[in-house]
Amino acid sequence: MIVKSTTDKISVVLLVDDQPMVVEAIRRMLVNEKDIIFHSCSDSSKAIQTAISVRPTIILQDLIMPGDDGYALIRKYRQIEQLENVPVIILSTKEDPHDKSLAFERGASDYLVKLPDKIELIARIRAHTKNYLIQCERDAAFEELGHLQKQLEISNAELQKLTCQDGLTGIANRRRFDTFIRKECLRSFREKNPISLLLIDIDYFKNYNDNYGHLRGDDCICRVAKCLQQAVHRPADLVARYGGEEFSVVLPNTDIDGATKIATQLQKVVNEMRIPHEFSPVSDCVTISMGIACRVASELASPDDLIEMADRALYQAKNSGRNRHIISDLCLEPA
Repeated sequence: MIVKSTTDKISVVLLVDDQPMVVEAIRRMLVNEKDIIFHSCSDSSKAIQTAISVRPTIILQDLIMPGDDGYALIRKYRQIEQLENVPVIILSTKEDPHDKSLAFERGASDYLVKLPDKIELIARIRAHTKNYLIQCERDAAFEELGHLQKQLEISNAELQKLTCQDGLTGIANRRRFDTFIRKECLRSFREKNPISLLLIDIDYFKNYNDNYGHLRGDDCICRVAKCLQQAVHRPADLVARYGGEEFSVVLPNTDIDGATKIATQLQKVVNEMRIPHEFSPVSDCVTISMGIACRVASELASPDDLIEMADRALYQAKNSGRNRHIISDLCLEPA
């Protein structure tokens, strides 16, 4: 659809009529009107093609023609996207109420007996054109509004993704972690299912950063993050960067045995990467330490309690020689 501004008020008229005398008479009526452009078509089989080509703002349609009559052509106009809303004025040789009723029923916008009065014809052409152009502008505005709304939704989704994604590693960030663990603790409380949390620390990362440089340090963090993300397979679980060289893994509906198995697997895959770390007292490659917490959430057990349990267990793992995981001794206590 080509939208013309209503301020231009240019009427593009297409007359579909097989009588040369009628075509010439109407052409003369309109020839001196600067705001009206006139086109004609005498062959009903070419009316559709001509209309699509000239893009009329109004069609003057002869009712009786060889081939498709006016009724059939109106029906065809209404089936084509470019023409479905273009106003059609039926031109007939007689003032027949039945013909009028049928014309409006088939989708005509107006009905005139030919040859119509010049002043009346021009007035109707301008009135129908104005209404049509207003409708086109309104439809275009709604279409653009829909497009903008869709773009806004996409932008908001991207923004939401960015606000929940760690800029260095691409995994979930601390903000996403905080939201997720709160939601899953509430679910644990409602459904009375256990929730587990792993807090992970890259062993002797300061030594790594100080000796290999910050670029290598960032690369190490990214490689460990990717490794952890790939090793945690369930869509319901969350791997997040907790801060600096620390990571967290939230495991909804997972008991202590399940959490321990995952912790063992995570240590294994990180060790298998064989990232050199000659400045680590526990290994010649990068290793991780983990604290494991698990409980069924209750009104008295907030996400902070679960985090504190895992954090204390991580502290014990680091004080016990690192490159290991420790289960919080509170896991066996009632929530």
